[in-house]
Amino acid sequence: MNRTTIALLPLLLAAALGASGQASEPVGPMWDLKALSRAPRVFDAPGFSEPGVRALFFEGPAFRGKPTRVFAWMGFPKLEPGKKAPGMVLVHGGGGTAIASWVRLWTERGYAAIAMDTCGGVPRVANGAWERNPDGGPNGWGGFDQIDQPRTDQWTYHAVASALLAHSLLRAQPEVDARRIGLTGISWGGYLTCIIAGVDPRFRFAVPVYGCGFTNEHTFASAVTGLGPERADRWMRWWDPSAYLGAVKMPMLWVTGSNDFAYTFNALQKSYRLPKTPRTLAIRLRMPHGHGPAGEAPKETWDYADSVLKHGVPLARITGQGRDGETVWATYQTKRTIVRAELNITRDLGLWPDRKWDALPATLARGKVTATLPPGVTVYYLNLFDDRDCAVSTEHVEVR
Repeated sequence: MNRTTIALLPLLLAAALGASGQASEPVGPMWDLKALSRAPRVFDAPGFSEPGVRALFFEGPAFRGKPTRVFAWMGFPKLEPGKKAPGMVLVHGGGGTAIASWVRLWTERGYAAIAMDTCGGVPRVANGAWERNPDGGPNGWGGFDQIDQPRTDQWTYHAVASALLAHSLLRAQPEVDARRIGLTGISWGGYLTCIIAGVDPRFRFAVPVYGCGFTNEHTFASAVTGLGPERADRWMRWWDPSAYLGAVKMPMLWVTGSNDFAYTFNALQKSYRLPKTPRTLAIRLRMPHGHGPAGEAPKETWDYADSVLKHGVPLARITGQGRDGETVWATYQTKRTIVRAELNITRDLGLWPDRKWDALPATLARGKVTATLPPGVTVYYLNLFDDRDCAVSTEHVEVR
């Protein structure tokens, strides 16, 4: 029996004990960080090939009493002899799987990176969908229909465990500086990022893109409430990021859009207020939601990562905000030049994704931005843009 198998014994035992079909409460933490912090066994992935990255499987947590293998792409930048690269763990969103091009985006910027599948699939299309991995774990997303299954057989449990194991694998590579690894995820991957950040303190920072907690208060609320009171309460206690964000020990950057169809302002704000660590908001008007450039390559994520892991210049920092009558303001600190600012407003009420937003001019002067609220505003926030075109936002404020 090898060291990795021994390390995973608690997970295998938990799955075996849960095989009766009971959704039992955890004894202690939901995830065994000690076991998941050991690098998993790695296997070849014949038939999968992408330029500049390696295809592999790694040993995942047991599913229905049987071992699993998780598909991943891993890549490294060109390094000078004796140098080590910072790293990134990349968590795909709904309808996705491990993304090789996303890994390459980071390796081209001097980072090692790993992107793993979180839904028991592989990056090959079969019958119009991602092919199922015969050795994979449960399907996503949200796992609402799995809530009565043994908890270690449910999707969120497996997705988070797989991300922690991917992190452990990346840290174990000789080309990687284990002290400099960040985390980002898109949509459902942002939801997972919020949980992972509260479970795994080894990360230096976390960037959820779109995703947040308080699932019972945003667009997916009916999926939770439809479970009925007892089962909905269990899902929220076990799988909602709000149960984990308070334990976050790293700074976080929250990237999203004003009209995100899924993760709305009310739930977003309650989520980003839970961690006690530094936070930065980057909320662009009508930011598209998806994989590809929108979710994988926001300017703010790149420069935030560089500032934490490569001694780059940080994003601007909002130091205060307020309102005096119809004048709204925010103070800030920055090592870059702020080239413009905007007051973003909506006069609408109702569903957050349907509200119409407008950008109005704001005035910059000596570390402070001010603007005047026009009549009829219901919600507002301020955006600052530096000379890299990186946006930093204040919290949104509901006027009525």
